[in-house]
Formats: sequence, structure tokens, C-alpha cells
Amino acid sequence: MLATLNEVLKPAQAGKYAVGLFNTTDTDMLQAAIEAAEEARSPIILGTAEVLLKYGPFELIAPALLAAAKRATVPVVVHYDHGLTFENTMKALRLGFSSVMFDASAKPYDENISETAAVVRIAHAMGASVEGEIGHVGSAADGDDAKADMYTTPEEAIAFQKATGVDALAVAIGTAHGVYKSKPKLNLARLAELRAALDTPLVLHGGSGLSDDDFRNTIAGGIAKVNIHTDMCIAGSKAMESTLAAQAGRPFGTWDYLETRNARVAAIKACIAGKIELFGSAGKA
Repeated sequence: MLATLNEVLKPAQAGKYAVGLFNTTDTDMLQAAIEAAEEARSPIILGTAEVLLKYGPFELIAPALLAAAKRATVPVVVHYDHGLTFENTMKALRLGFSSVMFDASAKPYDENISETAAVVRIAHAMGASVEGEIGHVGSAADGDDAKADMYTTPEEAIAFQKATGVDALAVAIGTAHGVYKSKPKLNLARLAELRAALDTPLVLHGGSGLSDDDFRNTIAGGIAKVNIHTDMCIAGSKAMESTLAAQAGRPFGTWDYLETRNARVAAIKACIAGKIELFGSAGKA
């Protein structure tokens, strides 16, 4: 069933568990995610991000995401992650996404406020939820995971939420997108301050590559939504590598593409199932 962030994150916040956002670029990833969620009886957030559209264009992935969500027997939020442009964020809403994340965090603070508030007004009028970002959740590839001066402050978070009306807020507590070069330095004390200051569900970006204890600690500290993509790609790549290596001894022309595809789906499904269990959302649908 198609849902919004409010419908899955408010119960998660109250129940002290988190719901995973699993970004998908094709129907193989989508199948893996839906099957994992339904078998675990877990709510789930599925979607794509602006940077991923070159791998799965809106016109192909949006109908598949929405059809799968509406057929599902668990709540499924169809979410547009890290919308970097107003135009594409509006396109996601017109296509039927039930939620969008508008990311103007790299812009000056006043622009982030005004542009996010405009998206919130439009999305709410269309029955969709909105996630914003305050602070800087950077890129591990750029070494942002080693920086300690970009944490979101409670004062910033309160002011941003009041000015924009976002339904969920991505905060910077030491994570970064992509594969970490070194162990991330999570500021759990800052997370506790943010949770105490704000009732809005908090979001952890840059989740791939964190340890299980990192996830447990951040969720216990008040995170209600965790974003995952890189770990799914790594699981699928390893499965394809293993399957192709096993097929390498066969005569030329007998390699089985579908065998490789099925191994990839199974590995991504197992990855997602593990995260659902870890985040505590299993059995909550």
C-alpha cells in the first residue's frame, strides 16, 4: 500500500525503531526490496535519487515503483531522494511519488530555507511528505567523513523545521555518502541534543558501511529513517562476480545471464532483509 513518510516514521519514532530507505535503479532491486519487506512484515521506503536517474530514468522507474507500492501488503513510501533541482522534484510529485527529499543543504542557509519551504507548500497540497536537510552530509570519496565541523546544531534544526514545515529532517552527525575511507566519527551526543530539541523524525544519510553497533546506537539515539544504497550495490556486485566465476569453466556460449541475475536479486534481498532486522522494523507492518 502506498504511504507517506508521516505514516511510517511517526510510529517508528514512537517505537524506537527505524525504517530503511532503499534506493533502487531497476526492477531487480525493486523486486528484492518488496519481497524482503513483505516477508519481514516491515514498512519500507523505496525510491531513487537525482544522481541515480542516469541509471534508471524517471519514465522507467517511477511507474514500476508506484505499481509495486500499490500492490504491496505492507506500507511502502515511494520517495524521491536528494532532489537537487526544483524541476525534478516537481516532476517526481507529478509522477505520483508520495514523498520527496529536497536537498538545498549545499546552498546558503537562507536559500535552503526558502526553497525547501516552497517545496513543502506544494508537496503538502498534493498529499505528499517532504524531507529536508540541514548541516552537511558529505561524500566519503571526498574525505567528508573525516571532518568534524559540519554537525547540525539544535538551534539550526529547530529554526529550519519551523521555517519550512518539513516532515522529516536529515541531520549531519558524522556520516557521509558512499564507501568510507576510514571509520566515521559519529557524534552521538549531538544526536541526543537534536532528538531532545525536535519532535520531527530524524534521518541518517550515508548509512552504507556503518557497523551494526553504529546503526543500533543511532536508532536508540532517535534516528527513525536510514538511507541505504551502496551496500545493496556491493552485495549485488559480489553475487555477480561469484556466479560468473563459477560459470567460467563452462563452454563458451553456455553462460546463463538469468542465473547471474537471480543471484544478484537474492543477494540484494538478503542485504535488505538484514538491514530491516537490524533497524527493528520487522513485524511492524
